[in-house]
Amino acid sequence: MSEDKPKKMAIIAGGGKLDQAYPPLILASTAAALDFEVAIFFTFYGLDIVHKKKLKKLQVAPLANPAMPGIGPINVPNFIGGLPGMTFMATKMMKSWMAREGVATVPDLLEACIESDVQLIACQMTMDVMGVKRDDLIDEVDVGGAATFLEFAQDADITMYM
Repeated sequence: MSEDKPKKMAIIAGGGKLDQAYPPLILASTAAALDFEVAIFFTFYGLDIVHKKKLKKLQVAPLANPAMPGIGPINVPNFIGGLPGMTFMATKMMKSWMAREGVATVPDLLEACIESDVQLIACQMTMDVMGVKRDDLIDEVDVGGAATFLEFAQDADITMYM
């Protein structure tokens, strides 16, 4: 690979939960800071990450999430995740962990991506299927289909699905 050509990272963001929003945004913003050319393709529930009304309200689902840690030394059984209020509690807990460690919020990471010229692509087909309108999404996102993303990804050095 030529020294003059920047490395490229292509990311597919397919999940819209809080814990699924962090990895693509952290990796994209970090790669951009390291002079990678980066694109994120937001598809299916990943559209929530760039949805104006939803991006600040992403949640962590404790039900059917076996990786969800317990509270202190107490291992909480999975079925507890189905109780009313547990999603709120799990979300609050994760946000407090991130804040305690100085991790940027999802909106802040998204802004870092925008400032770093990460290409944000919302999946047109998914928007059509899910009834998401262009006006529902942040202004900085482009709308395109699989071909749009593949055009970028075809010569990417790193490609990831998250």
